[in-house]
Amino acid sequence: MMMEASVVFPFVVAVDGPAGSGKSSVSKAVARRLDWGFLDTGAAYRAFAWHVEASGVDVDDEASVVSCLDSFAYRIGTDPAGYHVRVGDVDVTEAIREPHISAIVSRVARIPAVRRHLIELFRGIMAAELRPGIVVEGRDITTVVAPDAPVRILLTASEEVRMSRRAAELTEQDAGVTGEQLRARDRADSKVVDFMTAADGVATVDSTELDFAATVDAVIAVIGAAHEIGHTVTD
Repeated sequence: MMMEASVVFPFVVAVDGPAGSGKSSVSKAVARRLDWGFLDTGAAYRAFAWHVEASGVDVDDEASVVSCLDSFAYRIGTDPAGYHVRVGDVDVTEAIREPHISAIVSRVARIPAVRRHLIELFRGIMAAELRPGIVVEGRDITTVVAPDAPVRILLTASEEVRMSRRAAELTEQDAGVTGEQLRARDRADSKVVDFMTAADGVATVDSTELDFAATVDAVIAVIGAAHEIGHTVTD
């Protein structure tokens, strides 16, 4: 009698948090330290917004936006050292970071059918990860996308600190404009998910008083407390 081979799923670390909290850069650094995969879920919403715009669809017409899901051929790598985002044969890694995409992404992300479609896409990518674990970051990851992940973290910081960090990233943009964009993003996203309050079982890492390296160490400490991964955590 032949026995079925057991399926081994990667260890999932889910990281949520508001805009400017550093969840993307911190999650990538954690994944590199652990030699795990990394999934930027926000890139999918950005790529879909790009696809909707490229399709000539009105982003405020819900039915038309949803109709674009059938032709959304999305691919993303999970290498934390560098990955590409593609829609069909088009590399949109840089294009999805353009300001005009940032301005419309929340309008497509709020549509329930879009969120349901992309959530299933994320779960498929997570399950297919070949490394021992994967760090997944983005809005509602800890509560909707991966509510059963063994490690769920809310990475946050004060609004003042988040504004300062975002302004440092966007050196050519006025600080006041940067701050208003961050607050607008928070307002828009808060209509879809509660990303400022840790749900039951979600650990909070507040980086207000921490530099980048200390924040990475704090996240790895949370992971290490839940999963024995040897010297990689303690080095």
